[in-house]
Amino acid sequence: MSTTDMTNTADTPGSKSHGRLHPVLIALTVMLAAALLTHFIPAGKFQRDGRHVIPGTYQVIAKEIGLPALLSPSVPKANESPAHAAGVVSLFAAIPSGFVAQAPLIFMLMFAGGTFGVLRATGAIDAAIDDLLHVSSGNAYVLVTGALLLIACGATFMGFSSEYVAIMPLVLSLTRRLKCPNLVAAAIVVLGADIGYIASVTNPNALAVAQPLAGVPIFSGILPRLAIFVVMLGLGLGYVMLYLHRLPKADYVPGAKRLTAHQFRVLIALVLGGAALVAGTSVWSWRHSEQAAAFLALSLLISLAGGMRMNQAADALLDGMKNMVLPITMIGLGGAVGVILESSQIQDSIVQSLASLIQGQPHAAVTACLMVAEMMFGILIHSVSAKAAVSIPILAPIAHLSGVSGQLTVTALLLGSGLINMISPTNGLLLAFLAVSKVDYIAWLRFVAPLFIVLCAVGFTALFLMTSFGS
Repeated sequence: MSTTDMTNTADTPGSKSHGRLHPVLIALTVMLAAALLTHFIPAGKFQRDGRHVIPGTYQVIAKEIGLPALLSPSVPKANESPAHAAGVVSLFAAIPSGFVAQAPLIFMLMFAGGTFGVLRATGAIDAAIDDLLHVSSGNAYVLVTGALLLIACGATFMGFSSEYVAIMPLVLSLTRRLKCPNLVAAAIVVLGADIGYIASVTNPNALAVAQPLAGVPIFSGILPRLAIFVVMLGLGLGYVMLYLHRLPKADYVPGAKRLTAHQFRVLIALVLGGAALVAGTSVWSWRHSEQAAAFLALSLLISLAGGMRMNQAADALLDGMKNMVLPITMIGLGGAVGVILESSQIQDSIVQSLASLIQGQPHAAVTACLMVAEMMFGILIHSVSAKAAVSIPILAPIAHLSGVSGQLTVTALLLGSGLINMISPTNGLLLAFLAVSKVDYIAWLRFVAPLFIVLCAVGFTALFLMTSFGS
């Protein structure tokens, strides 16, 4: 089978979409579904202390639904009473509001794309990949394993996730040089990031919010999460290796090393910039705005190291930004879904309903119910920290009354959140990953579904064992 045969229409940059649903259309369909939900789910609200809900304060709010809400010329606000279901005007208004809500992430991705545009223009990446292929003799198993391990460790120890959209073009360049379909690039990044987040061994973004709310020290319970990480990462790697094994073997013709002195300096600048980003995120708590500034500074450093003319560097920066238009659009549309649900005030009602289902369940079933509840709630909110702020204050007391520890509650949150993010069509970040790698969402579902089922079984087993051993 030729390389062209291996890479379907969705894999080819610039190809027309035949027989596949465009990612933007998927996001718009999800928006419509969310808007319909606002007409059927009652509105309700918890009182809050900052961003954290106060248990026992849920109240149903009157809500305008049906044709009056559908044709309303006004845009509902998150705290107004009565609440309003989504209408035609508010549905369209949610799109720019979603982009505004995701603005820090969008700017970070835009400048990150520009950085890799400058990097690509230096030729250093192509040369480095050639040298990497030369050293490894084109061994796809070694290179894919190394990339997936690196991404998973960054996610589970440092909390990286959305930042990986920016490196997707690099992973894509590597897998194409290995003559692998684009699905392999998507698997490396999505599985690495999600499995890392599922375990969150020392992930500060998730643990700093979830564990204090559950009444346990930050970063406590590392060993069970580390065991979950090792098992799930092993399964994920094995699954990708099995997929690679089934692909037709591509003949590797070794070439001469061709990394120039300029390009070597560019790679040193890239490593230093990456180290600064890691330090800034972990030590100085840089968020998306600071990361965007760091990427912009890194663009300048790379252009100087590569000996580029300023006009050439500026053009490369803009070209790189253009490549981020589709993933940025997916992030913004994902934010629009959150705006629709929040403005119609149904998120708290969903949390209350899930809590009612868990309450009164047998002890052995409570942890499994917690994980399922977090998966269901994760379809609406994809940020683990945001989900923790809303759900844990409600679910943790219920779990405690059933004899389930705060540590188990946090683990159930992490498992449910990470697993559902692997397949959720409302997850703008997943759609952004697939958009950059030009992989169809349905093709991704077909690929990942067996692994998803296995990882769910591992999650339930881990919770059962932790309950049995009194974690």
